[in-house]
Amino acid sequence: MERTLAILKPDCIKKNLIAKVLDKIIEADFKIVSIKMIKLSKESARGFYEVHKERSFYNDLVEYMSSGFCVPIVLEKENAVADFRKLIGATDPTKAEEGTIRKLYAKDMQENIVHGSDSVENAIIEINHFFSRNELLG
Repeated sequence: MERTLAILKPDCIKKNLIAKVLDKIIEADFKIVSIKMIKLSKESARGFYEVHKERSFYNDLVEYMSSGFCVPIVLEKENAVADFRKLIGATDPTKAEEGTIRKLYAKDMQENIVHGSDSVENAIIEINHFFSRNELLG
């Protein structure tokens, strides 16, 4: 089994879409391994998105992700990373396929409802950013 990290972003929480997005995830046969609601500090958001620190959108992304609560979730399934990326759709919701989470609920490239790991290697790093070993047992 493969694991991936999903994050229901602040816009998802503010729009009260947690249950709708979780329903889509469960309907796609993902197992929820661990889930919690947190408010990211700017420091934590900077660390998580460090890979983008040279990009023009980095500071806006840090501000946005630390602007409210988010819900990190560890998901498990065969081909979890690829399957979750397909389920959420393109980063730009105008380019996302019909029926994807972002096509259904996202406003724009920044307020795009959900994050999904882009590789198995990054999934491991990202999961460890949010979850302790004890939170991943079972």
